Amino acid sequence: MNAITASGASNRNGQPHALAEIDETNGALPKDIARRNTIRETLAGLDASHDGYAVQFVEHLLRFAREVGTSDVHLQPTADGIDLRYRSDGVLNRLGTYPVGKVSSPVSRLKILSGLLSYRSDFPQEGRIIAPEGPEIRVSTFPTLYGERAVLRLFGAQQDYRELHQLGHSDRFVEQLKNALAETSGAILIAGPAGSGKSTTLYASLRHLVQVSTVSRSIVSLEDPIEVPIPGVAQSQVNPSADFTLHSGLRAMLRQDPEVIIVGEIRDKLAAEVAIEASLTGQLMLTTFHAESAATAVSRLTEMGIEPYLLRSGVIAIVCQRLLRTLCDCSVESHDQADFFGLPIDWARKPVGCETCDQTGFRGRVVTSEFLDLRESNLAQSILQREDSRKIYRLAVDHGMESLWERATVLVREGITSPCEVRRVLGVSMRL
Repeated sequence: MNAITASGASNRNGQPHALAEIDETNGALPKDIARRNTIRETLAGLDASHDGYAVQFVEHLLRFAREVGTSDVHLQPTADGIDLRYRSDGVLNRLGTYPVGKVSSPVSRLKILSGLLSYRSDFPQEGRIIAPEGPEIRVSTFPTLYGERAVLRLFGAQQDYRELHQLGHSDRFVEQLKNALAETSGAILIAGPAGSGKSTTLYASLRHLVQVSTVSRSIVSLEDPIEVPIPGVAQSQVNPSADFTLHSGLRAMLRQDPEVIIVGEIRDKLAAEVAIEASLTGQLMLTTFHAESAATAVSRLTEMGIEPYLLRSGVIAIVCQRLLRTLCDCSVESHDQADFFGLPIDWARKPVGCETCDQTGFRGRVVTSEFLDLRESNLAQSILQREDSRKIYRLAVDHGMESLWERATVLVREGITSPCEVRRVLGVSMRL
C-alpha cells in the first residue's frame, strides 16, 4: 500500500499537495535524491568477495527503503548482476546494477530474514520481515532466467495516515463517504489497482468511525497483514500456517458480536460471498478490492459469481481511486492542444524537470477518486439486469457521479497535475 501524501505546501493556485522534503542543511538537493546518491555509492563500495557482503548489502538497502518511505523495492537478476529499483511516487527508479556476491547473494539473505527456504530457488515463495525499528516488509521471490527475482513491499512505509478530509479527496467525495459510513449495515468497497492508496482511505475511514461513535462499538478487522494499529479496533491478522485463513477468520469473526467488520482485501468468490452476506445480517462492512473503476468492480463481482441481488441488497457504495503525480514548480503553462491528451481544457501546465524534482517534472502525488452510490434505484436495476461496466459507468455519470476522469480534469485545471500524467495513470478507455 502507498500512503496518500500531503503537506502544508501549496501549488500556485493555493491547492495543497505533496512536496519532496528539502534538505535544509545544505539547501541543494531534496533528501530523497541525496539518499539515493548515497546508497548508490555505499552499495558500489561493498566488496562482493567478502563473507559479509550480502548481510551488509541488505542492511543498507532496507535502511534506505525505510528512510525514503518507498512502497516497493525490486531486485531483478540479470546477466551482469542484480538490477536494483525502488518505487517513488508510483514510478520505478533505478539504483543501478550490483554484483550478486561470491559467497551469498542479497536475495538469499532476504529469504533467510523472511523465513523462506534458502536452498530452494525453483518455485515462488513469500514471507515477511518483521523488525521493531521499521514497517513490516513482505518478501516475494520468483524464479527467472538469471536467478531469483525478489520484490519487497513495505507496509505502512509512510507512517502518516490521516483523517478523511486530509487525504486530498474532494469535499463532495468526503461528505458522500461519511454519509455511507453513517449506515449501520451494508458493505463499502474501496477499489483501485495496487499502490492506489486504498488502505490509506480504509484506515482513515476506520479512524472516522471510532471518532464519531457516540457509544462504544464493536469494530473487528481481519487483515493480511495489519498495516497500521488503530486504537478502538480489534485487529487480527491471518495466519495460513495455523489454518487461520481469510475464509475461516471471516466466519469466526461473525461470532464475535461485531457491529463493524473490516476485511483487508477481497480476493476471491468465497471471501466476497461471506463478506457481503455478513453485511446483510446487520453489520457495516468495509473492504478493499482490485478494480480499475467503481463500475468495473460491480462487473468483476458478478463475474466472480456474486448474485446481483446480493450486490443490490448488501453493497452501499463502491469507492475507486488512483494516485496522480503532482507537478513541480518548474512546470510551464501550455496552450497547445497536443499537450492536452483529449482533456476538455483550454490550457494546462506541463512538466519540465529540474534538479529539485530529479528531472522528472513531478514531486509528490494527489488522489483522484469517484463514489458510486448503489442505493440509487436506477443503478440497482442495472445491476440486477447484469449490465456491463460501461453501461453502469455511463448511468452513474448521468446521475451525477464525478468520475475519476472528471476529477482528474479538475486537478489539471487547477495546475496540480498534467494531462500527460492523467493519460499515464487512467489511460484512454476511462475517458470513454
